[in-house]
Amino acid sequence: MTATSVPGATAPGEPEPPAGRFRRPSPRSGFGLTGPRHGRHSVSVDQLAELALPIGDDGVVIGVDAEGRPAVLGLNRPTPYDVVLIGGLWTAQVLALRAAATGARVAVETGRPQAWVQMLHAMGGGQNGLAVHEVGRVPPQGASAGTPVLVVRDCGMRPPRGRVASGPWQAVLTLLPYLSPVAPRLIRQAALVGVQRISPDEAAELGRALTLPRAEVEALPALADGFTLWCADRDRQYVMTQPTDAEIGLLGTPRRMD
Repeated sequence: MTATSVPGATAPGEPEPPAGRFRRPSPRSGFGLTGPRHGRHSVSVDQLAELALPIGDDGVVIGVDAEGRPAVLGLNRPTPYDVVLIGGLWTAQVLALRAAATGARVAVETGRPQAWVQMLHAMGGGQNGLAVHEVGRVPPQGASAGTPVLVVRDCGMRPPRGRVASGPWQAVLTLLPYLSPVAPRLIRQAALVGVQRISPDEAAELGRALTLPRAEVEALPALADGFTLWCADRDRQYVMTQPTDAEIGLLGTPRRMD
């Protein structure tokens, strides 16, 4: 509703109506508070840009890009979303920890539960958004817009087909320590692929699968700990994951090898 549609109201910048002409509504009339009627409440068209707020994608901050800007991964989506990370456990755990911090529930399917015990205890023994399950034993998660879910599959070089697949508000992150024989299939199904330091032979094979430029293929074997090349369609972005003091205390410093 515009100001001119309210009886007795004036547009911003116009003089106040004479006393007695405008009758202020009662607080119990149901119309709420009276709108602004003073010049100090209005701005010119040229000043509107000063009211803008920097708003970017929402999601999990996974690090910074080459320009030092936050790199955000939108895991909570109304459509299925599959991510493959060819890298270290440290990075997968940081992503799980940060996803839980945004309000998502994290279900970990792993053949090495001892590697997740410390993180599980730090988060309240499964009562605060993180649960650890044996391979093939992840129950239905009941994901919704209000309770999004991230399923982390830490099942080794040849992860079996998961009982719980990606779906609305439920993303699946599959961790591969190296480029395994099942990697091509998982990469074809994934919307996003993250690659950390791998061998030259693996880099050449992955370069063909992802149609990477030669410069990036040659760079992969020399990536430092904490660096990941994220690939989605034709988009490529190097990201450096910088841990917080709390993450270092819980998970240690960035590392590629577990």
